Amino acid sequence: MRHWRGPFDRQGYHHGNLKEALIEAAQRFIAERGLGGFTLADAAKLVGVTPAALYRHFRGRDALVAEVAFRGFDELAKRLGRALQTEGSPRERFTRMGEAYLDFAEQEPGFYAAMFSARPTAEAESCGPWGKSSPGKGGGDAERPNTAFDYLVEALTRTYPEGFQNVDVRFIALGVWALSHGIATLDAAGQLPKGPGLPDKYELLRAGVLALVHGALKDKPDSAGL
Repeated sequence: MRHWRGPFDRQGYHHGNLKEALIEAAQRFIAERGLGGFTLADAAKLVGVTPAALYRHFRGRDALVAEVAFRGFDELAKRLGRALQTEGSPRERFTRMGEAYLDFAEQEPGFYAAMFSARPTAEAESCGPWGKSSPGKGGGDAERPNTAFDYLVEALTRTYPEGFQNVDVRFIALGVWALSHGIATLDAAGQLPKGPGLPDKYELLRAGVLALVHGALKDKPDSAGL
């Protein structure tokens, strides 16, 4: 888990940075207590303001959690984008993206839990993997930066330029995403079996993606491992 040094630490909250302090506080509480483990009053107390002050920036607790989710998807997209731009073959870069995803889930549990809330609000839905916009803000697709899903589709397209037989690359990307999320979630819960001969989470993800891709490639040539 990350070492918390938010805007409210040591020197306390500065009035010009209340919104960022609240987001940091919510992310901290989610990481330490779970998604339902804090209230707006808890966040206000940690930051050092009255609960009423929070409503200057957020309509309520759901809006605050939605903003944490939006920031999480943005940070995940940046990490996947950086992995995609590293040196090496397309398969090597694709593998690094998987590693970056699992590392993000482990290192940023506050972000990750908010991003995949079991019951997303209307605000949370606006900041999912499609990266529409920050909650409460405008913005259209023309100005939207690449999302984590965009980078995943791009990586698959680069790695397998011949395409997939009768399967939209976006379907494959969704399968890879679901597999990555499942492994990350099991790992966070301590439910991945460990022992001699068993793969770690990185090896498991590579093997799972390979099986998924091979199924889509069918009899196409150049279906070597990742």
